[in-house]
Amino acid sequence: MIALFIGRFQPFHKGHLDAFAQIEADKIIIGIGSAQYSGTENNPYSFTERRKMITKKLDKSNLNYEIIAIPDIHNPPKWVEHVKNIVGKFDVVYTGNELVKNLFLEKGYTVKIIKKNINISGTAIRQKYDQKTKNK
Repeated sequence: MIALFIGRFQPFHKGHLDAFAQIEADKIIIGIGSAQYSGTENNPYSFTERRKMITKKLDKSNLNYEIIAIPDIHNPPKWVEHVKNIVGKFDVVYTGNELVKNLFLEKGYTVKIIKKNINISGTAIRQKYDQKTKNK
């Protein structure tokens, strides 16, 4: 079975690692969303930087995975088809994101919910990093 898990990974953190531990599949397609964005407050890291963060952690695991860039199209009704055209075949979508869940369910996909076991937020990490760099 092939699972799809999409995130921005801005940055990759322990919560994402916990999410991967919840995925039951022979292979995981990791979709890096907002792939075309970098250098902004909400998307400071490039696709290449995010891919490196993920592979640095996951290469130590025994997960069978593939990382694919998924640029935003800012068109929710067409987004699932956009994703499918980029990533190819997958059997199940894992997500903790309500919008992603609803969009894939509307198109008839099997969706499994990732539980947030670790109270961590990419936004909080980015804000803490910004404060540290401003105070230097």
